[in-house]
Amino acid sequence: MLISTAYAQAAGGGTTEQLFGFLPIILMFVVLWFLMIRPQMKRAKEHKSMLGSLKKGDEVITNGGLVGKVTKIGESYVTIEVARVSDAKSGEGVVEMQFQKASVQTLLPNGTIKAI
Repeated sequence: MLISTAYAQAAGGGTTEQLFGFLPIILMFVVLWFLMIRPQMKRAKEHKSMLGSLKKGDEVITNGGLVGKVTKIGESYVTIEVARVSDAKSGEGVVEMQFQKASVQTLLPNGTIKAI
């Protein structure tokens, strides 16, 4: 009398409605891929190729900000000359430091150290 009859809702298009439900998630993933993941992968690939092409005499900057010239290259470590010192007793000397290859950040053009 006072309560109306309830009817079950018929199933709609189904697959198209589900697709439209996932569409925002798919679009967010695509945007995330092109704005964050892809550029990071590109930078990592360039850094790896730069480390592979290091050779003796290259001028580099480390992640810590040290500028120097590569003197020795090992499999996972690189020796960098960071300073030349002169001493009255022993004459001239070289300050060399060892770094992990991955800590080399930038390869500088030759002659940059003299210009600094």
